[in-house]
Amino acid sequence: SFLTAAPLSSALDIIRTIRDPEKPNTLEELEVVTESCVEVQEIGEDEYLVVIRFTPTVPHCSLATLIGLCLRIKLQRCLPFRHKLEIYISEGTHSTEEDINKQINDKERVAAAMENPNLREIVEQCVTEPD
Repeated sequence: SFLTAAPLSSALDIIRTIRDPEKPNTLEELEVVTESCVEVQEIGEDEYLVVIRFTPTVPHCSLATLIGLCLRIKLQRCLPFRHKLEIYISEGTHSTEEDINKQINDKERVAAAMENPNLREIVEQCVTEPD
């Protein structure tokens, strides 16, 4: 599938440098995101469905929602093509994965979270490229 190689690598390049909210590492270094966690399907002319399945570092990670939010915000800003975005926690890797999946795929909740100045600041710190 030659077509999806470019969108796939651009999606991966965008998320691999997101930093963990608590650690100095990137999500890729912590294996929260890996190459196999990104799936891209063509759903229309020049439009793609991008599915990300990330794995929190611990099953009760309190930051899983925040990491999902960082993934969504950075991809929305940086993906160079039209897309729909679905972000999930890898099945069985978090104690409240269903709730978190609902939260990070709900446009209104995401918008509300980004209106919170404290949350927004953390997200900005995580998604900003290191100089």
